[in-house]
Amino acid sequence: MEDLMRKRLHLTTYQLIIGGFALVILLGALLLMLPFAARDGQPTPFADTLFTATSATCVTGLIVRDTALHWSGFGQAVILVLIQIGGMGVITVAVAFTLAARGRVSLTQRSTLQEALAVPQLGGIVRLVRFILRTAFLLEALGALAMMPVFCRDHGLRGVWMAVFHSVSAFCNAGFDIMGSEDARFVSLTRYAADPIINLTVMVLIISGGIGFLTWDDLATHRWHWREYRMQTKVVLTVTPILILVPALYFFVNELAWLPPAQRALAALFQAVTPRTAGFNTVDLSAFSGAGQCILVGLMLTGGSPGSTAGGMKTTTLAVLLASTAAVLRRREDVSLFRRRVEESALRTAGAILLLYMLLFFGGAMVISGADGSPISACLFEAASALGTVGLTLGLTPTLSHISRIVLILLMFLGRVGSLTLVYAASAAPQRGLSKYPQEKIIVG
Repeated sequence: MEDLMRKRLHLTTYQLIIGGFALVILLGALLLMLPFAARDGQPTPFADTLFTATSATCVTGLIVRDTALHWSGFGQAVILVLIQIGGMGVITVAVAFTLAARGRVSLTQRSTLQEALAVPQLGGIVRLVRFILRTAFLLEALGALAMMPVFCRDHGLRGVWMAVFHSVSAFCNAGFDIMGSEDARFVSLTRYAADPIINLTVMVLIISGGIGFLTWDDLATHRWHWREYRMQTKVVLTVTPILILVPALYFFVNELAWLPPAQRALAALFQAVTPRTAGFNTVDLSAFSGAGQCILVGLMLTGGSPGSTAGGMKTTTLAVLLASTAAVLRRREDVSLFRRRVEESALRTAGAILLLYMLLFFGGAMVISGADGSPISACLFEAASALGTVGLTLGLTPTLSHISRIVLILLMFLGRVGSLTLVYAASAAPQRGLSKYPQEKIIVG
């Protein structure tokens, strides 16, 4: 039935992925408009609910209404469900419901899921879905149990809900919080900047969700035998620590001098983890220098790893681009990583992703700056946060006009579904002919 419907509608895999995310966002926006979704019992304007639903489903964390102060328990529950769906993927959740209902997954769902999760082969896709569900819920439950004593100590019985909410938000790299403070000094997790339990638990959850389910599956399958891992797993496990430790060292030395040494180390590590791509913060990011904010922008655009809850260009894209650059500098024809040759299609895709992200990043920031007259540096930060589905902010987003908010909505959506996915969805099927144009050299660089 599903295959027949797909043929009648002539939908491609990429169009199904985009349509699924759009449908969930629209449904979430309508639910958040209900009067009892807000604390004051009044309907929230569609523009605000659309922004919130997009931010939650695209696991970004940018907000125009404080999650704790504006939304009721029902509204927060809707946001949490959107985060969970967006983190694991709309297609993954749909397949999970199919398995629960009738236990059989159609070929259409399998092929769509393969594209959504960036799985190299179709075989074993159902087993992978079950593994994703078990891994996600187990890690989220452990995270909630770890944070529950701290939150219950400070907030009573409500601490149980806070632990669950922040655990899911952290693992799904969403960055939504329900701390509820109108004081900019105490937004996000800043009041727990010195608490090692909250900091370490949230960081572990962010990294766990950000390295990707394919990496976890490879680790579980080969039981920590490095030589048996796929090249992608080796790249993820190598690039991820570098992108955490190097920025953390810079933040410790140059950005957080006012903090005591122990808290300084914790804060530096947290601020290096959260831009990829969680959106929590434990210090005031507006106090960072221009260089520090530039590093944050770079981390936000890089993001997590393929098949993960994180957004961004992905760590593997960065690794392929660096390996390609190294091959050019060393005048080698082949690009290799961990003694494995990288296929040419991956090189072309990495270059296209970089170009598209740069166009969206700079283009979005310029439109926001032109529409609101805001400093371009702040607009670049917000644009990177939206496109990388991060959620970090310098406080600019709630003050933006409707035009700028629409730009951020589009950036969040493209950042989650992938800019290439949108291009493939809008373009015709690839044509493979036997003839080729004559080749001619062109000088670059």
